Amino acid sequence: MAFRKDFLWGAASAAYQLEGGYRADGKGLNIWDVFTNCHSAGIKKFVRYNETGNEACDHYHRYKEDIALMKKMGLKNYRFSINWTRVLPDGIGKVNEQGIKFYSDLVDELIKNGITPLVTLFHWDYPYELYKKGGWLNPESSDWFAEYAAVVVDALSDRVSYWMTVNEPQVFIGLGFYAGNHAPFLKLHSCDLLQMTHNVLLAHGKAVKVIREKAKLSPRVGFAFATACCSPLDNSKEETEAAYKRSFDFDCGNYLFSPGWWADPIFFGKYNEKGYEIFGNDMPHINEGDMEIISLPVDFYGVNVYDAKSIMTIDGYPEGTYTGMPRTSMNWAVTPETLYWTPRFLYERYGVPIMITENGLANNDWVSLDGKVHDPQRTDFIERYLKELRRAASDGVDILGYLHWSVMDNFEWADGYDRRFGLIYVDYRTQERTIKDSAFRYKEIMESNGERL
Repeated sequence: MAFRKDFLWGAASAAYQLEGGYRADGKGLNIWDVFTNCHSAGIKKFVRYNETGNEACDHYHRYKEDIALMKKMGLKNYRFSINWTRVLPDGIGKVNEQGIKFYSDLVDELIKNGITPLVTLFHWDYPYELYKKGGWLNPESSDWFAEYAAVVVDALSDRVSYWMTVNEPQVFIGLGFYAGNHAPFLKLHSCDLLQMTHNVLLAHGKAVKVIREKAKLSPRVGFAFATACCSPLDNSKEETEAAYKRSFDFDCGNYLFSPGWWADPIFFGKYNEKGYEIFGNDMPHINEGDMEIISLPVDFYGVNVYDAKSIMTIDGYPEGTYTGMPRTSMNWAVTPETLYWTPRFLYERYGVPIMITENGLANNDWVSLDGKVHDPQRTDFIERYLKELRRAASDGVDILGYLHWSVMDNFEWADGYDRRFGLIYVDYRTQERTIKDSAFRYKEIMESNGERL
C-alpha cells in the first residue's frame, strides 16, 4: 500500500520568516518586530548578528514571483501563516483592510496557479499590544484569538478549506517563556507556563468553534504541533511498547515538549493525570466548560517532525544517538525512522489522520559557479524520510499529507539567516531566487505520488 490517492504534497512557510514589509500598509507590531529591533547600547542581542525579519524574503511584495516558482517546482499545496498584526494591527479591534487584501490576493494567486492554500492562523508573531496586556497569561487571550480567527475565516473561507489553529505551542511557550531563547525572551515560573498552555489550548478550541460555525467551504481543521515521538532502540515488541510509553510520558523538566501534555486535552478532554501528580496546585485554573471547548473535534493531527524525540541521559549521548551520527546545520540528528514511528504512535493514540506539516533540514547551501544550487544532502534527506513515511502508510497509518519545510530560505528566528531550510535559495542582498536541485527531485516524487522513491 502506497500513499493515498488524494495525498497532499507541498511545502510550508511562516509569515514573519519570509514576508518582510513589517510596517507596510498599516501593519501593527508583533513581539518579534519589537524585540529584534532592540539594538540600543546595552540592550541584549537576541538574534545572531542583530538580524530582523523587517525585510526577510520580501515575499509581501514578491508573492506572485514566488508562487510562479512554486508552480515550476510542481507544488500542489502550500501551507502559510497569517501575520496577526497585518490583519488586526492592535491584535483586536479595527481591521486593516489592506492586510486582508494581501492574503486574499495571495490565495487567489495560489488557486490561479493550481496550488491549494492551507492556512495557519498563528505562527509565533504575537501582537505587541496584546503582549503588553499580559499576552497568553491574560484570561481574555483566548477570546482575542477567537476574534482574530473570525476575521480571517470570514475573509478567506470561501476559498480555503484546510485550517491549522496554532503552530508549535511547545516552542513558542517553551523557548519564548521558559528557556528565553525566542521572543519575548522570558523565563517564567511553571505556574505561569502551565496557565499559558491552558489558555493556548483554549484559544485553539475557540478557533475550531469559529471555523466550524463561520467557514463558507466545508472546513478541515487541525493544528501543527512540534512533538516527535521516540523511536524504538530495536524491533522487539517490548522495546516498541517502551518507546510508545516514553513518547507520551513527561516529568517536571520536559512536559512542555510532550505530545501527551498538549494533545491529550484535545482528544481526551482532560489533562494527563501525571500532571496533577507533578504540579499539584500549580496546574492551570480551569473554568466550567473549558475542557469541552478544548476538546472540540479536529479532522487531523498536524505534526512538525525533524528528528526523533530523545530521552536525555545523565552521561554521554541522549538515548538513540551515537558518536559521530549525521547531523544537520541546526545540529539536529538525522533520524529518518522518526517519520515511521511518530505518525504510527500518534495515530495509534489519537485515531485521526496525520499530516506532516513540516519536515526538512538546514544545510550549508550556496550558488555554484554554474549558477545552480546543488544540495545533495537535502535530496538524500527527503528520500530517506519519505521512504519511512511511505512505510508507515503501508502499515495502515492514515497519512493525510507531507509539507516540506520550507518553501524557501528565510529568517530562522534566533539563528537569523545562516540556517538555510529552503527548496528555493534566496540571496538576501539582492532577493534573487534560485530553485535548488532538491526541489526538482522532490517534484519527481510528488508527480509519482511517492512511487519514484
